[in-house]
Amino acid sequence: MSKFSVCIETIFKEVDFVDRISKAKEAGADAFEFWGYDNKDVDAVNKARKDADLPLAAMSAAGGIPLVDAANKEKYVEAMKAGLEVAKKLECATVLQTVGQEIEGVPRETQHAAIVECLRAVAPLLADAGVTLVLEPLNILVNHKGYYLDKSSEGFDILREVDHPNMKLLYDIYHQQITEGNLIDTITANIDLIGHFHMADVPGRHEPGTGELNYANIFKAIDETAYDKYVGIAHRRFDAGREGHDCAGVIGVRGLEWGSIDCNV
Repeated sequence: MSKFSVCIETIFKEVDFVDRISKAKEAGADAFEFWGYDNKDVDAVNKARKDADLPLAAMSAAGGIPLVDAANKEKYVEAMKAGLEVAKKLECATVLQTVGQEIEGVPRETQHAAIVECLRAVAPLLADAGVTLVLEPLNILVNHKGYYLDKSSEGFDILREVDHPNMKLLYDIYHQQITEGNLIDTITANIDLIGHFHMADVPGRHEPGTGELNYANIFKAIDETAYDKYVGIAHRRFDAGREGHDCAGVIGVRGLEWGSIDCNV
């Protein structure tokens, strides 16, 4: 059965970044996560997670380097080495990975091959560190125009080509609803290649229950698989002025009930 991780980049933004860790703990989260570490006080994050006794589920270790260009391979390897040292310090076993913007005029098969080459180059580092990389497709219709990897199907193809146990897909339910739909069938057919989930409702990337997604059924389907890792809660505020929604935060409990996180507690 999956566990819930709160993305403190999007939730509890009313308080300082490091203080969001204790907020996530108070709200009942199983873990927390964030994006890049370059703009973070890593020592402060480390102290806060220890004080709260809350695991770090995921972070970005080598973001910002376009994997669609094989010329970036060496730079990517060096960035991953540094990022894995931070992950080790924070006891984080999963690192998030994007691939960069599509390069105009370069065949997609060339860019696809470059991603495979770059991922293969860091695979030994991940294995040595005991860390799993999760590759993230993003939607290009609403939020990330020009991003190369939008379809989960190509993400799964890349992972099968890389063929390494420390590489999985980050299946973002919000992004893939916009891109391709057919969520439950896709998830269950490829669950062995999924290492992390993100969730939010469509449209707007808001709290579950504000849009078109039936999260009760989605989680029922996930729970019927062997998946036992994290689901990252990564939505944004629906209406800060509406009573009961002082914060962009909801922790889901399986079924039809959802518990709101009150950032002001």
